[in-house]
Amino acid sequence: MATGKTSRTFGWILMGLVMVGLVGFGSTNFGGSVRSIATVGDTEVDANRYLRELQAEMNAFQAETGERLTMEMARGIGLDQRVLARVIGTAALEDETAQLGISVGDVQLRDRIVDIPAFQGVDGKFDREGYKFALEQSGLTAAEFERSLRDEVSRQILQAAVATGVATQPSYVETLYAYAREARDFTWASMGVDRLSTPVPEPTEAELTAYYEAHPQDFTLPETKVITYAWLDPEDVIPTITVSDDQIRALYEEHSSEYRFPERRMVERLVFASLEDAQSAADAIAAGETTFEDLVAARDLELSDIDLGDLSKEQLGAAGDAIFALEEPGITGPHDSDLGPALFRMNAILAARETSFEDAREELHGELAADAARRQIGDMVAELDDQMAGGATIEEIAESHDMRTGVLNWTAGDSDGIAAYKTFREAAQAVTEDDFPEITLLEDGGVFALRLDELQAPRLQDQTEVADAVREGWTAQKRLELLAEEASGLIPSLEGGESLSSLGLTEVVEQGLTRDAFVEGTPPAFMDEVFAMEPDTWQVLQGEAGVVLVRLDAVQPVDQDSDEATALKTAFATGVAQEIALDVETAFARAVQERAGIVLNRPVIDAVNAQLQ
Repeated sequence: MATGKTSRTFGWILMGLVMVGLVGFGSTNFGGSVRSIATVGDTEVDANRYLRELQAEMNAFQAETGERLTMEMARGIGLDQRVLARVIGTAALEDETAQLGISVGDVQLRDRIVDIPAFQGVDGKFDREGYKFALEQSGLTAAEFERSLRDEVSRQILQAAVATGVATQPSYVETLYAYAREARDFTWASMGVDRLSTPVPEPTEAELTAYYEAHPQDFTLPETKVITYAWLDPEDVIPTITVSDDQIRALYEEHSSEYRFPERRMVERLVFASLEDAQSAADAIAAGETTFEDLVAARDLELSDIDLGDLSKEQLGAAGDAIFALEEPGITGPHDSDLGPALFRMNAILAARETSFEDAREELHGELAADAARRQIGDMVAELDDQMAGGATIEEIAESHDMRTGVLNWTAGDSDGIAAYKTFREAAQAVTEDDFPEITLLEDGGVFALRLDELQAPRLQDQTEVADAVREGWTAQKRLELLAEEASGLIPSLEGGESLSSLGLTEVVEQGLTRDAFVEGTPPAFMDEVFAMEPDTWQVLQGEAGVVLVRLDAVQPVDQDSDEATALKTAFATGVAQEIALDVETAFARAVQERAGIVLNRPVIDAVNAQLQ
């Protein structure tokens, strides 16, 4: 069956993909008498086709990640199964086109081939020699390639026929657009529990039990790991470290710039194109005709653009003497600078500052001792590893190396003590009862080893264990219920003409808010509740720390005919139609496969995979 003129651009994309999949693999071929990996209906799936597809996917992975992908790795990520499924799906559609008698004429096939850029010469015309060379590189004959192309185009015709005509109904698009863009005007005020005037009654045992049974999540202990650990912290080793005065003095001198700060000035610099321009600007400032700020603004600059920060006299170069001669903030110049003649404004004087050796001694001693402690612990790691590999327990290595030991009932989210370290938390999260303890470095240079002694499943605590928490929870809930009742009691007055302000509440008026808006100080589902209300009605919404009184003032319908609405709805309708079309294609392909029937030739598939080891 001859086809109409299909988009050549689509054909180019198709053939670009075909050539990427074929060219560059040399003459790789799967010989032998059995060349079929599967039969779909009456169509056999050639082993070389599967081989080329799999090679293309593996090469694409390598190009993207820079990592060579072995066949074992490909199996591990399911790449071979994805390629096999794709090849089978393609063959099923080709079998269906054959059953329906869909074909492409020679003229249309020729037009497709000559339009493929890979087969064109430098003049943009079809190059027969380039065509032959490309096919030779791919290990295909012209007949094989043209048959593959004919099948591909025929399959496209079938897929297009299945998906063409899928459209999104205007009512669906308009309904969703209205849902997303409708707005509400409303007035609200919050009431905290401090406004509650009704006393909270004493709960009965039945009420406490009912609350406990209604909130099991609040009284359930999470999964808990009972962990024994040994921990050597640099802070534990520091007291054993001896640091000499010579070491401290040497470190002080090494970091002298951190302890001796010369006198400095906070300076701004405005550079000019010539000395004459700079002098004219200085004269204008002196005459009161302009200001330094006006000159900066005239250049379309901000003061932050010309701020040099705080600099020493040496750092200021030729302008240093003049700037340091100023006894108070002021302007000097013009002076030479790295960028040309400039005016300088000195904004503050920073006096010289020096930290003496004696004042810095304790800090330097701690730094040297901590560094030595970390090195000492690092030197222990190999010995600790050897001991644990030899069967030593956590308790034994802790005793032999003066390590802290402890037992921790650890749950996800704990961050106290040693659990403050991310490395420990990750190890605690991953450890199982089958793991052997191992020495692990911490972020601060310490080390630890841990052992999972017991894994305790999540457990609902008995009501007697959490009696105080149950009472507190019931009381908080009851307080909110009573507050909501008092708030509801204000509604008749509000409907009678009173305002939230006249009732002593802080009134807030909101206008034009959509359903995805966030209103600070309101319950999580506040906007959903507002959008469910009828105009001119009041409602009391309960939150965690109080209640909210809200009245819906007006519904602002959405403009369905504005330019923005038309553009958004068109884009949305197109996207939805494309998604539906893809779903239709997928469902059709699955139905075709089920109807045609698939017979896999596992030995040949395994042989192809083995060739790529």
